[in-house]
Amino acid sequence: MILSNEDRNRINECSVEVLSSLGVKVDSAGVREMMVERGAEPSHEKDSLCLSEDVVKEYVRKAPSSVRFENLNDESVTLSPEGETVFWASNALYIIEDRGKRDLTSSDFVNLTRIADSLENVHAMVGTSLSDYAPQTRDFVGFRLMAENTRKHLRPCIFTSKGVKAIIEMSEVLLDGRPLEEHPIFSLGYTSLSPPQWTRTALESFQNSSGYGIPLMINGEPMAGGTSPVTLAGTLVLANAEVLSGIVIAQILEEGRPCIYNVGFSHVLDMQSLVAWTGSPETALLAAAGAEMAEFHRLPSASWMCTESMMVDSQSAYEKMSTGLMHALGGVNIIWGVGSMESELSISPEQMIIDNDIAGVIERIKRGMKVDDEALALDVIKEIGFTGNYLPTRHTMANFRKEIRFSDLSNRQNREGWMTSGSKSLEERARDEVRRILNGERKGYLASEQKAKIMEIERAWSAQLAG
Repeated sequence: MILSNEDRNRINECSVEVLSSLGVKVDSAGVREMMVERGAEPSHEKDSLCLSEDVVKEYVRKAPSSVRFENLNDESVTLSPEGETVFWASNALYIIEDRGKRDLTSSDFVNLTRIADSLENVHAMVGTSLSDYAPQTRDFVGFRLMAENTRKHLRPCIFTSKGVKAIIEMSEVLLDGRPLEEHPIFSLGYTSLSPPQWTRTALESFQNSSGYGIPLMINGEPMAGGTSPVTLAGTLVLANAEVLSGIVIAQILEEGRPCIYNVGFSHVLDMQSLVAWTGSPETALLAAAGAEMAEFHRLPSASWMCTESMMVDSQSAYEKMSTGLMHALGGVNIIWGVGSMESELSISPEQMIIDNDIAGVIERIKRGMKVDDEALALDVIKEIGFTGNYLPTRHTMANFRKEIRFSDLSNRQNREGWMTSGSKSLEERARDEVRRILNGERKGYLASEQKAKIMEIERAWSAQLAG
């Protein structure tokens, strides 16, 4: 536990003080009017509103304490505080190639989606920038590409508020008339600016997606020492205020909308290089403490595990493992960042493979040790006695797959076996796995009629936004 109950109370009290005195900037006259009608008060700062403790409590309580995410195979997971942890892919501007990088294209994104689709520990595919498409179309084009190449839960990244409308239309095609409210196959989210400020694009995205029960991730992304106090507690105060203000707005627009509390995107500013750290122990502490604050508010949580490494190497592996494990053991429900590198700017196919294995290790550690009659195996111990050979027993055969995690990526052979299989490093085995997946048959998940309808929606919205 990072924070005591007293710590959580003090942090929240300070956050409420920020919202009730400094307030939050809201870049929409219409949303400000709705908020004032529900108890917010104008601040001395232009376009800002103050939220009292009563208002914050009233509307945060309206958000459900659990959130359900569905994939395109009609499978779902429900996340709640102190519940399980799932791993998602990540957005990016660039793709890593050995020691270099380049702009990420739609072809790259298709490959990344195919890789994510094959990884057992990745539960959702996340949209990215697509350098070969106009910025105003990248969100819904990316959504279409994801739907064509994976059955996982879809998390588009929004570039314009109108893109949300296009994505909702596409999702209705994917659902074949089934209500989106009952089948949350995609989710959305947006980040507050620090200090607390919600932009017009964010607010319009909230508005355009309201009324469907679409899960909404509310992100606070302050930078300790840059856009927030250098102390971690001070950064938590500001991040908590940002997220609470976003939840209040979301509930005013759509009461009962599922919200994910996310201060796990917080960073730490390197005072020497001015790089925003993502793989440091401080960011891991912020994410774990953020999960505890989410539990305080009875909301599911999210974070992002990343690394400052520029290539797939030992640094990327140990930073992803150390931060991801800290997040999971701290109670984070959704950990973004499978494949993410270079302080969240880039993504690597090989790192996706390694992160999938890291996620499997973290899941096994978090699952812990079961203690019951079957696990204690007292009868088996008595039966085997001093012979000491448990290998051929029925107990071993019945339990070894459930008890022991096996990896197809990490080396588990002796030296002779390792040399016989090519003496390959982890990075080389990850590269081979990327090739294996991409050289395999490409799965086409959409029926021809669905694909035609979605392409028609894409063309219509592309033409409208270009005009």
